[in-house]
Amino acid sequence: MSEKKLCGKLPRECFGMLEVPRYPREIIDAFMALEDMSGAVSDALDEHGIEGCVPGSTLPVTLRHARICGPALTLRNVPQRNQPFKDALERVSKMAEIEAHNLAQRGDVLVLQGVDKVSNMGGISASIAHRQGVIGAIVDGGIRDVSQTRDIAFPVWSRGPCSITGKWRLQTVAVNQTVSIDGVQCAPGDLVIADEGGVCFVPRNLVPSVLKRAQEIIAGEARRYADIRDGMSVPELANKTHVFKFGS
Repeated sequence: MSEKKLCGKLPRECFGMLEVPRYPREIIDAFMALEDMSGAVSDALDEHGIEGCVPGSTLPVTLRHARICGPALTLRNVPQRNQPFKDALERVSKMAEIEAHNLAQRGDVLVLQGVDKVSNMGGISASIAHRQGVIGAIVDGGIRDVSQTRDIAFPVWSRGPCSITGKWRLQTVAVNQTVSIDGVQCAPGDLVIADEGGVCFVPRNLVPSVLKRAQEIIAGEARRYADIRDGMSVPELANKTHVFKFGS
């Protein structure tokens, strides 16, 4: 396969893989069918010994009831060394999320390690991502043009709104390399699970096992809710096993 043509905004050494691994549709659908998606996946990751989740209180989503699941397309921004006013006057932007949008395939999730208190993504960038098939973005940093992202139903999990542009303050240094989101590692192609409860990053090699355990956890919780509705006493509820131990 010939190498995908890049936009020329970054040197080739800034890129990791040019195409992230895909997941079968039935895997995506099975995760999306989980009633408490991020909660169950968070619990399953705990049992696998993986610190893989960022709470929704840290990265709140722009759209109520948003839920997404897809492979991670990663990007990393760092602060520029130059004074922003110099680059603003000269119209020099070193942000290059367009390179990630160019590599996007339908169903991808943009995972952006950014900078707080400055915008790492605006409405135009989100619109391009949405057009390319990206289903949402995880941004460890500020964003702006929230109303535009809502208008196109493009959910963004971020540190919050910030009108200060990143054009003259940020520099993109890596695409599809491992990033850190609130201290949680995400590699390109990891499966991203996100809803109002938070964001989870499932390592590629653990996806089937985490899915199976999350399904077991949800099934156990369903049995507990049924027992509550049926009037089971509190002592009985306290001592009944609703979810079997991992690996049993």
